[in-house]
Amino acid sequence: MTSVVRGVVWIAALVGVCVAPLVFALIGATQPGQGFLTDFSVALGFVGLALMGVEFVLVARVRRVAEPFGTDAVIDLHRYLGGTGLLFVLVHVALSADWRQANPFTPSDTPPLVVVGGVAVVCLLALGATSVWRRGLRLSYEVWQALHTGLAVVAVVAAVVHVILVDHYVDTAWKRALWSLMALSFVGLLVWVRLVRPWRQRRRPWVVESVTADRDSTTVLTMRPQGHDGMRFEPGQFAWITIDGSPFRLTSHPFSFSSSAEVHDQVQMAIKAVGDFTSSVAHVAPGTVVHLDGPHGVFSIDQYEGAGFGFVAGGVGIAPAMSMVETLADRGDARPVLLFVGARDADNVILADRIEALRARLDLAVVVALENPPEGWTGERGYLGREVFERHLPRGYERFQYFACGPVPMLDAVEKALVALGVRGDRIHTERFDWV
Repeated sequence: MTSVVRGVVWIAALVGVCVAPLVFALIGATQPGQGFLTDFSVALGFVGLALMGVEFVLVARVRRVAEPFGTDAVIDLHRYLGGTGLLFVLVHVALSADWRQANPFTPSDTPPLVVVGGVAVVCLLALGATSVWRRGLRLSYEVWQALHTGLAVVAVVAAVVHVILVDHYVDTAWKRALWSLMALSFVGLLVWVRLVRPWRQRRRPWVVESVTADRDSTTVLTMRPQGHDGMRFEPGQFAWITIDGSPFRLTSHPFSFSSSAEVHDQVQMAIKAVGDFTSSVAHVAPGTVVHLDGPHGVFSIDQYEGAGFGFVAGGVGIAPAMSMVETLADRGDARPVLLFVGARDADNVILADRIEALRARLDLAVVVALENPPEGWTGERGYLGREVFERHLPRGYERFQYFACGPVPMLDAVEKALVALGVRGDRIHTERFDWV
């Protein structure tokens, strides 16, 4: 099945999951005196709950789900559906509640369906607030991820119980069976993500072979498989890593491979110190056991055909580009390759020595643009953009495949510049560093 067909199938499944519970719940559910607003409120509540279930699937790292769209698109959809589902639930509460009889909350006098419904809403509000304002609240990634998981599970379970307690919408055995199946599906997915998959990773550990300091506060981890045959990945892909701990831990971190996909007895990741976890990587000792969940992603030269390749990297975005360029060199690929690198100054060009060594192995042109160039610098100055591309793109560049990775503002500018120069949008592929 092609990626396009799989994408259509998953989109149809998404629509079906959102609509089916509503249709089944409302069959024969209308009560005497029940008006349009009540039915509309119920509809929003059911769809909101279905969207919460879809959210679990989107973040479960299921490769077959992500491959047709790309990881960036799946993460964006997760954010969009999360906000949309929360909006539906809040409107459902506003329309369903009998505000005339509202009293101060007293658990003993409050119906159970209201209690569990309230728990679900509070958890969803807390989940949204901690996600949108995580940095303002100064929540570390590890704390946020644990909160995100816990709040999401409680919200979904409470919402399902709330639906079951609203008896006239699930007043038959088959309707109760449907909602029980949905609840079991959520639990099953959680068991897969938090128990089965970590158990499989535990049986395939990796060991840190070397820890190498690079420029711009970046550390290169070289890892080799311990007791297994390693990992086959496509150049440009990434994996989630857990260092010096159990794979059953709630927190893991995604990083691109920075090594050639043709080397199977080891993998490398270039990790820049930008937070608590990434700053600790430099202190990892050789021999430390790590666990990898991957490979993931479709940001890879193996997914597309072109007359040549253009890579645009900002900062540590050089990691997946390096993986793809070194793989081309190891394969003896004769097609032209351009590598555009953007950095603050000459000391911030990550993996510079490896880039230079590749010139002798490929038809490779390297263009470095520095925001703060040193005296006597003869290369490009400022930011990567249309003028820089115009000066260096060769004849026939419109038929190249382009891969850009780095900060979001840079990627937006690169996409705009390449399109303005006549490159089709489907030949421009990006990986964005704004997942959390």
